[in-house]
Amino acid sequence: MASRTFGHVTVTTPDLDEPGLYLSQVDTLDSPRGIVQDFSYGNADLRALNLRDAQLITGRITGVQAKHVELEAVTLHGVEISGAHLGTARWSGSKLTRVHLRDNKLMGAALDGVVLDDVLFENCKLDFATFRKVRATGPLAFVGCVLTEATFTDCDLSAAVFRGCTLRLTEFGTGRYRDTDLRENDLSALRGISNLTKVRIDPGQQADLTEALMAELDITLGDN
Repeated sequence: MASRTFGHVTVTTPDLDEPGLYLSQVDTLDSPRGIVQDFSYGNADLRALNLRDAQLITGRITGVQAKHVELEAVTLHGVEISGAHLGTARWSGSKLTRVHLRDNKLMGAALDGVVLDDVLFENCKLDFATFRKVRATGPLAFVGCVLTEATFTDCDLSAAVFRGCTLRLTEFGTGRYRDTDLRENDLSALRGISNLTKVRIDPGQQADLTEALMAELDITLGDN
């Protein structure tokens, strides 16, 4: 079983190269039975990717491009998604377990009511993405991701980890952030500082938070 550790969090990732596992090439992720299992899907240029009430179990999605993406009540378990460009994806009412998203572009994506358990976002572009009522029920890490002007609203990111991310004008709205680990990031341009109670930072990041809070309150330092 593969895993990655970031600070106090260990994320279990899909081990799709384990002996005895064979992934069958599929032409679509839309199955009449609603279940696609032990699969490999990739290098597709789609106008639209729409899935509803679907289960994707143990598989690899690579190099998929889609201008319009609508995913509703889609369960992913043991899935790796890499090199995908999913436009302004709309993803709602879904659960991701043991999922690794790597080198993907999800700029302007909207995740609403999504449950994340053992999920790793790595080197993903999530600029302008919106996360609403997203819950981390297990290990969750954002590593090397760009989250410029992304927003988190009514989310539970308790114990989640952000490592080496671009958090410029990233807004943390009301939610739960107990033990959310923000170490090793530049926090000077964050928004919603007052909501980040009980998070983890390094001593050197206190100045970052002060700068962000002053910008948020529009405080000007006057001359003597």
